Amino acid sequence: MHPIWIILKSEFWRRVRSKAFVLATLLAPIGIVALFALPGLLTFFAADSGDEPPVAVVDATEQLLPHLQEQSSSFTFVQSNTNQEALADSVRAEVYSGYLVLPETLLQGEGTASFYRSSGGGLGTQNRIQNVVERAVRDVRLANEDVPDAVESILAASPSLEMRRITEQGDQADATLIYSAIGYMLAFVIYFAVFIYGQYVMQGVIAEKSSRVVEIVVSSVRPFELLMGKVLGIGAMGLVQMVTWGALVSGALAVAGPIFMLFMDPSAYDIAPDASQEAALEAAGITIPSLPLSLLVWTLLFFVAGYLLYASLFAAVGSAVERVQDAQSLMYPVFIPLLIPLLVIGVVIEAPNGTLSTVLSFIPFFAPILMVLRSALTDVAFWQLALSWLLVMATFVGTIWVASRIYRVGIFMYGKPPSLRELIRWARYRP
Repeated sequence: MHPIWIILKSEFWRRVRSKAFVLATLLAPIGIVALFALPGLLTFFAADSGDEPPVAVVDATEQLLPHLQEQSSSFTFVQSNTNQEALADSVRAEVYSGYLVLPETLLQGEGTASFYRSSGGGLGTQNRIQNVVERAVRDVRLANEDVPDAVESILAASPSLEMRRITEQGDQADATLIYSAIGYMLAFVIYFAVFIYGQYVMQGVIAEKSSRVVEIVVSSVRPFELLMGKVLGIGAMGLVQMVTWGALVSGALAVAGPIFMLFMDPSAYDIAPDASQEAALEAAGITIPSLPLSLLVWTLLFFVAGYLLYASLFAAVGSAVERVQDAQSLMYPVFIPLLIPLLVIGVVIEAPNGTLSTVLSFIPFFAPILMVLRSALTDVAFWQLALSWLLVMATFVGTIWVASRIYRVGIFMYGKPPSLRELIRWARYRP
């Protein structure tokens, strides 16, 4: 273990002391927050980018327009009796943002409303127009049938459903949506972390092989010790970053509630000025999740296991080539198992305890991502977590053995990149 420890320390300290590592560790959480917040900000500013021209309405029913004007806050509807060709010219001239044609048959439950505009407008515009037309047609048809106001109120009601979770401390608000987002984010963090740190290992191996430094190093240590030290050293660097990011996220969640209370007006939510933080947040409909310590621990454990598994494969690929560009064809067998969990994330989110989700989370090449996702969404039994993690580590032991056999041959091979068949022959080679 002594040579492995020396190589581990060298790889770790050489990378941790760099300015790039410090900046990446501190700025990455800001980048992740910006990545998730930017779409919402862009949508907000796009929606409030300025007053749009009104929408002209050709109302053949002569009853729907007042309801459209009453119910819509996103559009300004104005009546128009001109023909559609003239309206199209007005839309092109930006007098109107579009025009809406409402046939008389809408009030008989038939026909189709048509909205014309010079640009597509996106799904948001289509959904808002459709919703306001549906509500207007419903209200007019109910009024024409002399339906009592009480019945109209019942039909218009949209009751909300509050999800609550039973815990040992009692029942509490069930933040399924929030935990789904957290699980989704954790899955992608592990994916990118495993991929990026695995790339570090591969690039380091390629650099040492290209410069012929590795030929000097292996005169003092065995190829297996060099490979293991490099994988563990870069993994330790990644673990430091993951722990730092976890601490920053936990700290941000801890102070989010008090910061919100500073800007909250209790009278706006009909609560007492001295109400507790929990009561104020519940009145505002805000749930700030508390990340369980077990989730953070298992996230780190599965990151370590997943990194070790894939880093050994990346190292084997790196030892077989002299340039990063030459490694692309050999990376597909490594990249595809890492990509498959991302393709089934939607299935796991929909049914985290389903048979398919459970089975996939036990497959070692998928478990580092899918088991963490399941842990964020539902209560996974300890034996499932432990067994899945042990399977990943057992697969790593077998993988590092195969990778080291490829590595010991590949670091001395130059010229044309090998094929997969040649890599298999290297793994079976006995000196």
